[in-house]
Amino acid sequence: MGFAVRDEHVDVHPEATPGASTMAIARAAATGDNAATGQLLRILAPRLSRVVRAVLGSHHPDVDDAFQQSLIGLVQALPAFRGDCEPIGYATIIAVRTALAMRKRSRIEQSRREDDVETDAMPEHSLSQSEEVAANRRKELMRQLLDYLPTEQAEALAMRIVLGWSIKEIAAHSNAPLNTVRSRLRLAKEALKSKIEANADLVAALEVPS
Repeated sequence: MGFAVRDEHVDVHPEATPGASTMAIARAAATGDNAATGQLLRILAPRLSRVVRAVLGSHHPDVDDAFQQSLIGLVQALPAFRGDCEPIGYATIIAVRTALAMRKRSRIEQSRREDDVETDAMPEHSLSQSEEVAANRRKELMRQLLDYLPTEQAEALAMRIVLGWSIKEIAAHSNAPLNTVRSRLRLAKEALKSKIEANADLVAALEVPS
């Protein structure tokens, strides 16, 4: 089974860092430099906001909380940063995990609002009305499917499908071997296979080949 979600991942590839000095700033922040920490947050905050919105949906009630918790989580995780990966990748992993946890908690605590799909932000690039509706539908369906997966599988699939990362990028920034990432993606797809194939709307929306 394959997944094809076109032109819908958010532009947060790890190599697209906001400047060559970001690594130096992150390393200084990791030592407890408050000024560097503030500077790093200002650099990464717009990217983390887009990641959270991509995973949750722009109008999810927990978007703001997830964004704030992502920033807090990044600050708390900075002492463990050793410069082995790009700061944007390190921060993105934290944001993905935070958003997925918020989404699962929200699903358990209350029924999801019926207008989430209809009110989700439209893509900035030019699409026909039908393409916009289909694109938003695919994104929301994928977010819903992530709720049914174990954390590590959900994270890997979110980074692969929602953010558009390559398997090598996921491995590098989650400190996992390539084969482990491949295994998580395979298990995630196998876990969702029956749910997707049992629903014609899901098959069509996610463009799963027969």
